[in-house]
Amino acid sequence: MVKPEQPKQARPAGDAPVPPQATLTSTELMQGRRVIVIVHQGETYRLQQTRNGKLILTK
Repeated sequence: MVKPEQPKQARPAGDAPVPPQATLTSTELMQGRRVIVIVHQGETYRLQQTRNGKLILTK
């Protein structure tokens, strides 16, 4: 006896796969600030924008 296949259930939108990388502009990341603080694995980093528009990441 052959069993009918079960229809594949759609995943809820909250369970959508996450793409391997995200792209943000520096404007989106900085949100008008000159300096932001990033905490990564318990370490604190500062990301600052210079007067010349360069970005500097320091620990």
